[in-house]
Amino acid sequence: MKDYGILFVDDDNAILDLVNRYLTREGYAVSLADSGRKALHMLKEKDFDIIFTDFKMPEIDGIELLSAIKEYRPETEVIIVTGHGTMETAVKAMKIGSYDYLQKPFKLDLLKLIIDRIVGEKLLKDKRALLKSRIKERHRYDSLVGISLGMQEIYEIIDRMKNTGPNVLIRGESGTGKELTARVIHRSSDRNHRPLIPIVCRTFLRGLSGDDTIQHLSELLASADGSTLYLDEITDISLPVQKEFLRLLDGKTNDIEPLGAGFARDIRVIAAMGKDLRDAIEGDLVSRGFLNRVSAVSIKMPPLRERKEDICLLVNHFLHKYNADSARKVYTFEPEALSYLLQYHWPGNVIQLENVIERAFALGAGIAISVSDLPMEIKTFGDISKIS
Repeated sequence: MKDYGILFVDDDNAILDLVNRYLTREGYAVSLADSGRKALHMLKEKDFDIIFTDFKMPEIDGIELLSAIKEYRPETEVIIVTGHGTMETAVKAMKIGSYDYLQKPFKLDLLKLIIDRIVGEKLLKDKRALLKSRIKERHRYDSLVGISLGMQEIYEIIDRMKNTGPNVLIRGESGTGKELTARVIHRSSDRNHRPLIPIVCRTFLRGLSGDDTIQHLSELLASADGSTLYLDEITDISLPVQKEFLRLLDGKTNDIEPLGAGFARDIRVIAAMGKDLRDAIEGDLVSRGFLNRVSAVSIKMPPLRERKEDICLLVNHFLHKYNADSARKVYTFEPEALSYLLQYHWPGNVIQLENVIERAFALGAGIAISVSDLPMEIKTFGDISKIS
């Protein structure tokens, strides 16, 4: 935290001393000023990332100091601290550019909370800026297509774990491409010479119980040694089976006794889950132990409605795919039809978009797909959007 400069401004030296001791103990680099005038002089000598300033001070009050800071160094986050303020004061401060406001007496932990939030937002902003600078370099990654920041982040994660092979949990709505991402992760790993074994958890071990379940699991894990397992929707595996899976994966005859070194499994697990993480845990759909084991790295697939800048790239990708297998060529979308795609909310995500294009080919679309070639739900949504 010493990389982030913090300035606390207050004409009460007792408060300055208290804040100084607390923030220093918490590992923050903090400077102090007992007046607005002194704070302005310090700003000329040093850049601060975060400034807390008392509202009521002689000569230069907090609002005047806030205005000067935002004019001199607008990227600095300023928090107004007041024991005299009203909501009008807070609203005025926020309009000028205050990040937040604190009312005296305040808890010291609240200072840390605000600082950590600002630091976290700045790190995320810096990361997104870095990714944005690389957008022109990556319109796709293997079979994954997209120029959006959400997809760029996924490309970065896959790149960074190429040589380490951690277990991965891929979360996302149905149709966002979880299995496709799993296959891309596998192909980019040092296990790509071994198979990726997909398991549909909904039907996994159906009809088996007791010893048969253990035997089937044991055979599966033995055959997968050195390979990668893809578990599709892990919340469809019962909690007892999750426990058995972990036990056998760790090479144990029971919860504590190991089978021996020769029985340890060298298996990478890539798991997928469509349900909300908190709902899955609170609803006892997945155990924390199982979740921790399969989620050394977590990837969140963005829904298509949150990455509409990728739609044109995906359209071209799917047109190319179906043109390769079709005698009749479809080269593009008519502008109006494309506008309908861009307006639609895509509950079925990328798979639904692909189905729209596959359907157009199957129904004999011309060289350009028109509105009349679109499914009724997309046409109706587009027509309503025009009216509204």
